Amino acid sequence: MTSNSQASRHNTASVQLLLQFGLDHGLSGDRCLARTGLDWRRLAEPGFAIDARQELELIRNLVNALGHLPGLGIQAGLRYRLANYGIWGFALLSCPTLRSAIHMAVRFLELSYPLSEINEAFEGDRVVTTIDDSGLPEDVRDFIVDRDIASSVSFVRDLIGTALPVESVTLRRPEPADASPWQVLFGCSPVFGADKNRVVKNAADYLDRPLPGASAEVARQCELQCEALLASRRARSGFAGQVRARLVAKPGSLPGAEALAADLNMTSRTLHRRLAGEGTSVRQLQEEVRESLADELLASGLPLTQVGEALGYGEVSNFIRAYRRWKGSTPHQHRKVLSDRR
Repeated sequence: MTSNSQASRHNTASVQLLLQFGLDHGLSGDRCLARTGLDWRRLAEPGFAIDARQELELIRNLVNALGHLPGLGIQAGLRYRLANYGIWGFALLSCPTLRSAIHMAVRFLELSYPLSEINEAFEGDRVVTTIDDSGLPEDVRDFIVDRDIASSVSFVRDLIGTALPVESVTLRRPEPADASPWQVLFGCSPVFGADKNRVVKNAADYLDRPLPGASAEVARQCELQCEALLASRRARSGFAGQVRARLVAKPGSLPGAEALAADLNMTSRTLHRRLAGEGTSVRQLQEEVRESLADELLASGLPLTQVGEALGYGEVSNFIRAYRRWKGSTPHQHRKVLSDRR
């Protein structure tokens, strides 16, 4: 098995769940893992890792064999549990509240090795989940979106023991012949064929209620381990490292996909495909660069307006929102932590 970079390496939790899902539906291990280059006997070995391409190929095999089953991705996603995700899952389970767990999840989302671009945001007492599937291969796109939405429902159940009430759902996928799996999952009928994948949940009764597994000491230790793992993962090499280096060189005006592709003498389609093969994207690399530079600039003592301008934000409020999305806290809170440590 080969991999383009360390950044593309995933733990095997998701692949093991998907393999078992295929076996439970009557497929052989060889059929599930065809063209992945994976040996099922090695998946449980400590430290064994796979890359995004291999997980995509496994999903493709499942879709080709079982795609006639209604809500296939939903069925698979509901098998995902936080305990399957190692330190990232334990970090969430030890948080004091659902609100803090969501902040933690977003801050270290890369450690869950998502194939799509997932965002969780608060709108008052509502939790809004959006999934950008534009970078996914078309033949597996619907399965992955359905799986990711269903797994987020499963994760919330792990935290609070129930699902959050869903107010509205829009999905980009075409309306299926049998929509009942989606209606059961959400408790309402989604709008299919929409321009975005978006789920709005009412969390008013749950956001700040203490979680049963809350432990300040465990949460802090998990957070430190997540920080170390994330730093290691972001030590980009391979093609992603080349792209990241070009972004770092222009932090105030980060080049987009077209400019990066031209600089690398390739089409934007090839750029997206090669980054996807290493488990990342232009947007994710841009966010990494902004986040890492933000911490450096905040530590320097520059006013927030100058920090935001240096990172390409015309309004300081936009920078503050972005920083909260990255870290789960504001730049002011980060500076206070730095001050307290001195």
